[in-house]
Amino acid sequence: MAAKHDVQDLGTVSLKLPDGQELELPLLKDAAGNRFLDVRKLQPTYNIDELAEQGDFTDSCYALLHGELPTAAQKQEFITDLTQHTMVHEQLIQFYKGFRHDAHPMAIMVGVTGALSAFYANASDIGDPEMRQLSCMRLIAKMPTLAAIAYKTAKGQPIVYPRNDLSYAENFLHMMFSVPTERYEVDPLLSRALEIILILHMDHEQNASTSTVRVAGSSQANPFACIASGIAALWGPAHGGANEAVLRMLKDIGSRDKIPEAVKRAKDKNDSFRLMGFGHRVYKTYDPRAKIMKQVCDQVLEHVGIKDELLEVAMELEHVATSDEYFVKRGLYPNVDFYSGIVLRAMGIPVSMYTVLFAVARTVGWVAQWKEMAEEPLQKISRPRQVNSAAHFSWHKDPCP
Repeated sequence: MAAKHDVQDLGTVSLKLPDGQELELPLLKDAAGNRFLDVRKLQPTYNIDELAEQGDFTDSCYALLHGELPTAAQKQEFITDLTQHTMVHEQLIQFYKGFRHDAHPMAIMVGVTGALSAFYANASDIGDPEMRQLSCMRLIAKMPTLAAIAYKTAKGQPIVYPRNDLSYAENFLHMMFSVPTERYEVDPLLSRALEIILILHMDHEQNASTSTVRVAGSSQANPFACIASGIAALWGPAHGGANEAVLRMLKDIGSRDKIPEAVKRAKDKNDSFRLMGFGHRVYKTYDPRAKIMKQVCDQVLEHVGIKDELLEVAMELEHVATSDEYFVKRGLYPNVDFYSGIVLRAMGIPVSMYTVLFAVARTVGWVAQWKEMAEEPLQKISRPRQVNSAAHFSWHKDPCP
């Protein structure tokens, strides 16, 4: 998937493929100075804003797995396949009871996702194309179920099973918030907002968790174990915890009248305080996903109509920061994590589940990357080299007593 942002054309380069064919591909440079080949000649690409605004979860999911958008028949078959794999083995549900009641949901997700390897041992046959596809579908379909059970376990509520008549996002909300004593109706605007969040977080280059999945997969490990390793990497606060960090920052600020002081501290190089959810390591100007998320954020806040001081702080901080020349000049605009954290809070999803939702969405990208790697004719295990930088190390020194 491609995002619309400014790039500079540097001409063309010749690329020789393994079959001897040569292609002339454009060489581009982005706003950060990174050079890359425009490979859109090799396969279709789609703008993320168009996928989020005009498509749904299954469109983007299918495109990542198969390289192109589905036809109507392919889409219906894909949806049917997903709904057939949403349930998990009853014995796996018992596994949840082994965790402390206050365990972080991401700790649970690492454990139960890896445990799926014990239920699908034949998934280790990654040389079988049908088994690879089946493993991908199982992981994508079961991830919302695993996440919702983790939430229900922490809440001490009975688990809620998936329903085949609901969409992917609707099912997750149903399993999260439904209880046996009351009828729960999924709000269509909120389910659509969640669906867009899932689409925007599906895949994003070779980030830490995706690279972890590829490294684990290069050993030909069971795919469920590979995805568990990705969840573990995503759990790190420097990676998947960005939207959680936004909410913690807003709580630290506390009220709108304290925003000027927070902005002043953020500008001070000697102060450790930072505005979380502003700027992006890849997008040096504006995160194209943030534009979509801001629209969703505005719609959700208007729809729920709740009075929440933290949300009011967020909206005021957005206004102040986007109007301040210091942040504008440095390209420190609100990113997708800033708005998604606000939306999830407005929807009633607890902060501890934010990274879990990230994992649910990113599973699609992980399995697509894993599948692509497993299909390569020449496979090598990932083996980074290590250079000893101890210049004065000597074997001739006397051993320690």
